[in-house]
Amino acid sequence: MGDMGWRGRLGPAVGVAPGARVDKFEIFFDLVFVFSFFIITRATAANINGRQLLHAALVLAVLWWCWVVHTVVATRIRIGEGFVPVLMVVGMAALFCFALALPQAFMDHKDEAGPVVVAVSYVVIRAIHLILFLHVVRNDPTERRQLLRYAPELALSTMLLLVAALLPTHIPDAGTAALVRDALWVSVVLLQYGTGLLARTWGWQVTSAEHWTERYDLILIIALGESVISVGVGSNLLGQAPTWPGVTAAVFGIFFTAALWWVHYDLIGPAARIALHASLGRARVLMARDAYAYLYLPMIAGIILFALGAEGIVHDVAEPGVPVTEPAHGPDVPMLFGGVFLYLLGNMAFQLRTLHTLTWTRVGTLVVLLVAIPVAMPMPGLAALGLLTAICVGLVFAEVVLMSEARHTLRAVVFEERTAHETNEAAYRARWHGQPPGTT
Repeated sequence: MGDMGWRGRLGPAVGVAPGARVDKFEIFFDLVFVFSFFIITRATAANINGRQLLHAALVLAVLWWCWVVHTVVATRIRIGEGFVPVLMVVGMAALFCFALALPQAFMDHKDEAGPVVVAVSYVVIRAIHLILFLHVVRNDPTERRQLLRYAPELALSTMLLLVAALLPTHIPDAGTAALVRDALWVSVVLLQYGTGLLARTWGWQVTSAEHWTERYDLILIIALGESVISVGVGSNLLGQAPTWPGVTAAVFGIFFTAALWWVHYDLIGPAARIALHASLGRARVLMARDAYAYLYLPMIAGIILFALGAEGIVHDVAEPGVPVTEPAHGPDVPMLFGGVFLYLLGNMAFQLRTLHTLTWTRVGTLVVLLVAIPVAMPMPGLAALGLLTAICVGLVFAEVVLMSEARHTLRAVVFEERTAHETNEAAYRARWHGQPPGTT
């Protein structure tokens, strides 16, 4: 009867094949991360200051670690097959609650409801990942022992988040309580990412390089989508008649976001995918950890940062009655330019780790962005947004012209790879029609 229980009726868990791609349920699961990124941006935009940005960074780091653990599990077991989706829906619900409570994670130290929901939701998410991974390694004593090496991180991080939720309510001084809560969250982040570095390849496997790279590329597109949403929210065109400055600012936002998409997905992303395919064993795991699990985080943080700056500028530009010559207010320009700087810096580190190269056009762009911040701060918001768009589009134009040969070579390799893959697929599927390979 054991095999005819609920797991037996739903079907067994299915391992990940070497050439596996991302399945539809994984994309469905990622919709909750879309909401999480949106909540982080909205909560930060409501009251932008240094401490609020620190809280956003801490929440994003913990959320990203959940994502990393999730992708590690997904390298071993198909998330959308057998009984696994049932558990993952529970995980989605916990992640959704986690995102809903994020704006209250650092609220009044006498109110523990929000922090407790964050901590408990996190515990549920991590518990589901642990259950699935234990199921994967249940018949391998060596892998079970390796999994135990991660137990201190899991136990301590969940305990620290629970303490961060409950302890500040017992501290009379609000300032001290806030410092204690911040320190506990910082400890969680250091513990998680430090464990990832110390653990190195313990228990890791990247069976399908295609699945791993595709999953991370999709989540980066989701984050870029958040910047588009922020520009749209900032324009406020749904609540008022459109203005030419507002429409122009929105167009600038789309142009520079598209340029940042191009920066990664035109050359660097596809070349890195091939590099991960070409590596094996321990070298593949270390590249997957360093380049994707770690270096995607500053890129996503940069996207959220420049989305906040773009939203503030577009909102001011689109406001009826505000002169178009009005300079941008507050930290909008530094966040806009600084976010793009962080995104490009993370992408350059990603390029260096995967391809062992650096591109001088990108180094020059980082210098230009730093110089442009003090220049853009007294400028009208629309002009500052236009300047950033010109810098980003200029980088794309320069690389299209100067790296034409490399682009054509890469595309030829990718085309050859895809042709060979599709030929093999067609040959395999020909048996379904009773045809020998190569016939029509």
